[in-house]
Amino acid sequence: MAMLFNVPTIACEACAKTITKAIQNQESGAQVTVDVDNKTVMVTTVASEVLIKEAIEKAGHTVEV
Repeated sequence: MAMLFNVPTIACEACAKTITKAIQNQESGAQVTVDVDNKTVMVTTVASEVLIKEAIEKAGHTVEV
């Protein structure tokens, strides 16, 4: 399932790598694309939306609804 998250706290490529790693630690098969300029995270995964959102938040970022 593909999910798009608005993450206004993304500031740089380091943030993108941190978010990607956090998501893939929850679900290793997840495909993650972080758009730093638009502050979005696209995730294709079998994991639930709640689990992915929690992974992003545990990495220190805010997810907007």
